[in-house]
Amino acid sequence: MRLEFHQLERRLEHLRVRRPERERRLLASMAASGQQTPIVVVASEQAEHYLVIDGHQRIRALEQLGRDTVDAVVWSMSETEALLLDRSMRWGERETALEEGWLLVELEQRFGYGQEELARRFDRSTSWVSRRMGLVELLPESVQQQVRDGAIAAHVAMKYLVPAARSRPEDCRRMAEGFARYRLSSREAGQLYAAWRTATPAVRERLLDEPRLFLKTQRQSEKASASPAMVETERDLGVVVAIARRINRRLAGATVELDRPQCVETHHKIHQAMEELGRLAAKIPHEPISHEQGAEDAKSKSTHGDSGTEPASSEQARDSTGAEGEPADGARGSSSSDPSFGRKLLCEAQA
Repeated sequence: MRLEFHQLERRLEHLRVRRPERERRLLASMAASGQQTPIVVVASEQAEHYLVIDGHQRIRALEQLGRDTVDAVVWSMSETEALLLDRSMRWGERETALEEGWLLVELEQRFGYGQEELARRFDRSTSWVSRRMGLVELLPESVQQQVRDGAIAAHVAMKYLVPAARSRPEDCRRMAEGFARYRLSSREAGQLYAAWRTATPAVRERLLDEPRLFLKTQRQSEKASASPAMVETERDLGVVVAIARRINRRLAGATVELDRPQCVETHHKIHQAMEELGRLAAKIPHEPISHEQGAEDAKSKSTHGDSGTEPASSEQARDSTGAEGEPADGARGSSSSDPSFGRKLLCEAQA
């Protein structure tokens, strides 16, 4: 059925994380192809009004496009049953641990569910429920809002801000402000958190006041400690990446007409390049890139089901994504801070 926006109740929007990059891709897709997947609603207590269960992102996109109606499917069940069914139907990447925590707290506060009942409903242990709800209780509300708005990635909040909130909530809030203000990458956030953990109180204050100064010092230290061979290697690899991107841009949207011998030769050269890069990667120690970091850096990732380009069974029709593990007290996978950072930071600040 088709509903007008004034008929929609969107009070559950706060249970979802906003992902600006994905929303931009969805907006472009819907501008070109229109809405392909209906939102999910249930009947509201108010006559001719409907509570949105799934589809907040599609609604925002339609609003930006100047539309005043949305295609919807109505589930004939209660709000609680709809929320639980919606979650169970996400066969792709599940929501983040924070989103799970928000949903659990919502069910507890609005419907009076205890932890044992929630554990049964979610087919989890009571300790799992307790940990997820604890995440929501640990993080300051201002930080949670930054995660909802997409200013801070959910996995960054899980890995670095939750542990910081356990020991120093005010430092957590200030750290989050720096993450959001300067749009720090996962790696930069990990470096800042690792330095904060081991720093003295005075240096912690400087870290939180001037995160960009720390990162600048960190980059300079890494460059100074790099061997000439690695510097040249990084430079050459940068050239390889630039060449590959240039070729992709050249062929973007174009139909390449090659005869069979040319195709065979082209693929042969591509495989040669991949083999050489594989041998190079095997020689250089590295830390595995987490699923969340890979998802964050993948700029060519496909949009939700509204694009019309994904199979009907795809998770792309949903408004939530990303799987989170339990938060770690340490900054696993992040670079350790320069041991002389405190002295360098003070010297630069005085310069």
